[in-house]
Amino acid sequence: MSRYRDLVPALVAVVVATALYAGFLAAVGVPRAGSLLGHSLGIVGLTLMLATETLYSLRKRAMRRPWGSMRAWLRFHMATGIVGGWLVVLHAAGSFQGLAGWLAAMTVIVVGSGFIGRYIYTAVPRTADGVMVEAQVLQAQLLAVRAELSPLEAGRSASVAIGRADERAAQRRLGQLERQISALRWARRSLATWHTIHIPLGMVLFVTAFVHVAASVYYSTLLR
Repeated sequence: MSRYRDLVPALVAVVVATALYAGFLAAVGVPRAGSLLGHSLGIVGLTLMLATETLYSLRKRAMRRPWGSMRAWLRFHMATGIVGGWLVVLHAAGSFQGLAGWLAAMTVIVVGSGFIGRYIYTAVPRTADGVMVEAQVLQAQLLAVRAELSPLEAGRSASVAIGRADERAAQRRLGQLERQISALRWARRSLATWHTIHIPLGMVLFVTAFVHVAASVYYSTLLR
């Protein structure tokens, strides 16, 4: 369960927003997307989605004096994406028709894609501090264990109990390293494939969002 701990704040925020929305439904009814509440949900949701896309990307490219750890920014990225996406869906008021409905559907798809990316990201081998292990480091450790294991295997017939224990420990470490290298290769290939799908989906989402905002402003203000 520890690997899902980062999602708890976002899920709590979603539950609170849903409870407040349900209370409004019980008291007033389904708010129109063009009502004050509907607009507020859309504005806050889109702002959080924009923060999801821009701030995390800027932090990844910060070369001098980066503020905060990448792990903390990843938590922020996930939280704003989940909460913002849910507010956009509430803004659609359960309707998936027209441009607003297409925007809500795209939001669900992009957030779902984000969950897939998080699963792949957490599959990458890491150190105790959460830093991604590099393939070169694993390969160097693998060679070192193999070098340590060779003399133990060569003298197996004359090994004493402590020697056999060392051999078993080295074999376990060797198997662990091989699994980590395999997982790292899979994760890197999967992340590359995921990026080629997720980024264009995000671009379509934000283009649709800006068109929707422009249309809303045009029809609600300029045509009055």
